[in-house]
Amino acid sequence: MIDNYQNLIFTICYRMTGDYFAAQDLTQDTFLAAYRHMEEIDAEHEKGWLARTAHNRCVDHMRKAERSAVSVAPEKLFDVKEPKGTESSVLELDLREELKENCRKLKQPYDEVAYRYFYLEETPEEIAENLQEKLATVKTRIYRARDQLRVIYREREISQNAAGYTGQATERRRADESIRTY
Repeated sequence: MIDNYQNLIFTICYRMTGDYFAAQDLTQDTFLAAYRHMEEIDAEHEKGWLARTAHNRCVDHMRKAERSAVSVAPEKLFDVKEPKGTESSVLELDLREELKENCRKLKQPYDEVAYRYFYLEETPEEIAENLQEKLATVKTRIYRARDQLRVIYREREISQNAAGYTGQATERRRADESIRTY
């Protein structure tokens, strides 16, 4: 089930939250819920069950986080198509490349720890051993790097939403001006 639908569920979570790390957590929560309810899930409808569960978990996450400043357009909530083949690979590569760039934007010592943990997916123990640091220090840096990356992703989402809003406002003004000329 995970192999078949991992990219779909992550895409749903990422599109709804706009937060890479929250999307990872929500994807994992969705599959844990599927594991807990394995006997209740109809094999013919497992894709729909997973998508609906991911959607509900994202909605709950957004309510808890009180992210009212950044709204999600209703049409985006249900306009999710499962990526196929190379499209999925390209989407994943784009997300990973963006993650790599954002990790490198962080200040020392958080950039290296973030890169190793989030991009290379090393464990905190491996990072501590490779960097010859204490495990507690590495865990603290991971925690702080995650917060800094969340800020970067939220700022990007806000600027994208603002750009879309500005474009819509400009279109409305042009439409109003054209109506006045008649």
